[in-house]
Amino acid sequence: MKHLFCFAIILTSLIISGCGGAKMSVGDEQLARGEYYDASKTYRKVYNKYTKREERPIRGEAAFKMGECYRHLNMSSRASAAYQNAIRYGYPDSMAQLYLAQSLHAEGKYQPALNAYKDFLVRNPKSKAASVGIAGCNQAIAMKEKKTRYIVKQSKLFNSRRADFSPMYFDKSHDALYYTTTNEKVKGDKRSEITGMKKSDIWFSKKDENGQWQRPETVEGELNSELDEGIISFSPDGSTMYLTKARREPNANTGVEIYTSQRSDAQWSAPVKFEITADTLSSYGHPAVSPDGTYLYFTSDMPGGYGGKDLWRINLKERAGSLENLGEFINTPGDEEFPYVREDSVLYFASDGHPGMGGLDLFRAQLTPSGGWKVENMGLPMNSSYDDFGITFGEGETGYFSSNRGDGRGYDHIYSFELPELNILISGWVLDKDEEPIPNAVIRIIGNDGSNQKQVARNDGSFSFPLQRGVSYVMLAGAKGYLNAKQEFTSDTAEEDAEYGVDFLLASINKPVVIENIFYDFDKATLRPESKTALDEMAQLLRDNPNVTIEMASHTDRKGTDEYNLDLSQRRAKSVIDYLIEAGIKADRLQHQGYGESRPKTITKKLAREYPQFKEGDVLTEDYILALPEADQEVADQINRRTEFQVLSIDYMMY
Repeated sequence: MKHLFCFAIILTSLIISGCGGAKMSVGDEQLARGEYYDASKTYRKVYNKYTKREERPIRGEAAFKMGECYRHLNMSSRASAAYQNAIRYGYPDSMAQLYLAQSLHAEGKYQPALNAYKDFLVRNPKSKAASVGIAGCNQAIAMKEKKTRYIVKQSKLFNSRRADFSPMYFDKSHDALYYTTTNEKVKGDKRSEITGMKKSDIWFSKKDENGQWQRPETVEGELNSELDEGIISFSPDGSTMYLTKARREPNANTGVEIYTSQRSDAQWSAPVKFEITADTLSSYGHPAVSPDGTYLYFTSDMPGGYGGKDLWRINLKERAGSLENLGEFINTPGDEEFPYVREDSVLYFASDGHPGMGGLDLFRAQLTPSGGWKVENMGLPMNSSYDDFGITFGEGETGYFSSNRGDGRGYDHIYSFELPELNILISGWVLDKDEEPIPNAVIRIIGNDGSNQKQVARNDGSFSFPLQRGVSYVMLAGAKGYLNAKQEFTSDTAEEDAEYGVDFLLASINKPVVIENIFYDFDKATLRPESKTALDEMAQLLRDNPNVTIEMASHTDRKGTDEYNLDLSQRRAKSVIDYLIEAGIKADRLQHQGYGESRPKTITKKLAREYPQFKEGDVLTEDYILALPEADQEVADQINRRTEFQVLSIDYMMY
């Protein structure tokens, strides 16, 4: 019982005072019954009583047993001190070293805890608990360096000066929150022998018409009693509450059982025991109903588990023979508690048996196709070195959970959490080859997560899509009178805002389009290696537009004879066609033509921006060029030396 198993983590730090019957045997009886608070006072009295050198073994035993009480009460710093005293006074059980390591771990003292775990492993090299503890300390150190994006705040309205924990929404409207409390206004007057606090009741809060939480109040009806009640779940229709209730009998071990209460006219009936098995020695608690109402998940130390407390479930519709342990992926030799079923395939729970930051950590488990579970620690700040447990979800990634972090007395409190949505976008423009906006361009983006989005570009050609992290996308842009263009990419997996940029330059089907960055050897038709990128992009464009046929044209400058330039351009155009055929483009989709110097380039808007010495509409004829300064003549000749394609048809059919 890392926490009081009855209700998860009812803690105390009341001043230890004297108690009657300062005998080790009295403390042992109290400890056996789970009366940790009373037992700790008895052992303290014994510890202070035996101070002589020859009484050191008794002192060591009392210190160890005090540590056991504090460990079960989750008073980590007191437990650490007690175990250290036990070791100092020669207590022979090596478990004192392991429990010291675990207490230091729960205090967030990771390096001292690592040292203590390693010391224990020297004597017990096969200890799984020590190995898990070492993994948890190392993981905690790493998680401190990389917090998650969760925002966690203490919910002061729900918290009293005592322990408040295990919140649970009443239904999907999320306008009523129930929780367990030990505040001074609970129904019973007696204080628990286990925790020293008043015994817990179930309280709730509702939202008003403005969506604000109202001051909490006790649940109406016969639900609460002089005993401990708490840690609840509801049937999907809200008519039945499943709750944990203490089993307390004189001189008997502390235990808990699951009960049900029925709702009628906002009143809850007196609890009735929910029978799971005929086993009356084991404890059963922390009920959690699946969203469809089929299964009841719960925590138990019954035989047949993996050690400590395990998570189990039973079919509420066919109870006979349906009891099952959730298996080795979930359960460990430690304690697994406080299940919460968000979806049929997503389970949340608290554990000190999986590697974590110390004490109980919150874990998320996803059911895998093979029937196993993928278990993940929820990280900082959802988890801490203290106990974190009892989660419930509201809208989206918001909700509440419990923790005893930050309270010097060790009391549990309710915290809210929120995971802000990641702002991951991809944006850009759809432009023509002159970098002018294309009216009514349509962009599609399809992700391998099944997402499919469509958008019409704005008047300036811009667009923007929200994305998910770690998803591979295919984007396609098209417009009437233009060839389609496709791009692929994968968003980053990092949990941070990001914006990706991608532009589409669409080729017109009505006018020649220059292919940039195609280079030939001087005075030859041989393609140079640096042309490969542009040629591969051209091949992909033809694959993305399989119904298109084109003419590939090559042009030269004014230098050389007409016959020579015509022949050179013809061979160069054929070189490009040959490359495209080798890249897998059907030959009957391609024609080549050399035009020599017969078709001088007309200056476009884009060229005029790049070369302001020319005006849009200027035609780079030989006479025009000869009238230019010498430096500009070379620029004009360079513009005329080009390879371009022209769409011939858009109805090609491949047979």
